[in-house]
Amino acid sequence: MSAQQALLTILDQKIQADTLVLPTLPEIALKIRRIAELPDTSLANMAEVVAQDPALAARLVKLANSAFLGRTIKCSTLLQAVTRIGLSQIKHVATALALEQLFVSKYPVVQQQLDKLWRENIQVAAISTACLKLYQQQHPATVFSVDKMTLCGLVHNIGALAVIAEAERHPEVFGHPVFLHNVSEKVAPYISIKVLQAWGFDEEFQTAAKNWRLCKASQPPEYTDFIRLAAIARGYYKSAEAEMQLLQHYLEQQLIAVPQFAKQPQFTELYQDIRSLFT
Repeated sequence: MSAQQALLTILDQKIQADTLVLPTLPEIALKIRRIAELPDTSLANMAEVVAQDPALAARLVKLANSAFLGRTIKCSTLLQAVTRIGLSQIKHVATALALEQLFVSKYPVVQQQLDKLWRENIQVAAISTACLKLYQQQHPATVFSVDKMTLCGLVHNIGALAVIAEAERHPEVFGHPVFLHNVSEKVAPYISIKVLQAWGFDEEFQTAAKNWRLCKASQPPEYTDFIRLAAIARGYYKSAEAEMQLLQHYLEQQLIAVPQFAKQPQFTELYQDIRSLFT
């Protein structure tokens, strides 16, 4: 049996037996999510928890001062940054910024795959969030949340992380990146749902991870649809006809203003602002 076939067999067996090792959220993200759920949590309490991770604290201050939040007055302290972001948003924001800690390996060939996966996740998050922000400008009463959209984009394919972790035990497969990609495409949706359930992420995240590969619009629109727009922009869908039908539907739903939405100057500016938060 080839290394590729062995990996696929092992993944199938572990999925069936529910024994596949799933990635766990960074400890700082778990702490922030726990304290955010407490009814008596204060901004000062949250700042104290975030301060336990200096790197994350610095990134939150950067975010609070970024064009992404559209603020001109700079904040200089972590408490000011937490106040600006808000308790209701910081759970998703801090989790998104901490996720990069999971994409690390001591093996260079594995790290290359993890870096590629993380870059793809950032791209999807940036495209989908930029589309949502443009949509919000025309539909200010929408219930969609920008911070939730960004996190949803970052974890839309989180199951692929578990696939790479399992493949790390079979180094031969890293010489066949196309095969590794195909394996991920096959099993990542199911694994993604398992990961998100284990992390306590709500149904909207799980739905997006399960369904974004389908070249078919949701009715009414969901976060999944903005991730599908990212898939279109990245040339993911193989059927040009199905993609055009999907685009037409999104034009009718007013999720986008023009078919070439990714070439709009406003989109490009928002996209770059969001990407800069993770670089």
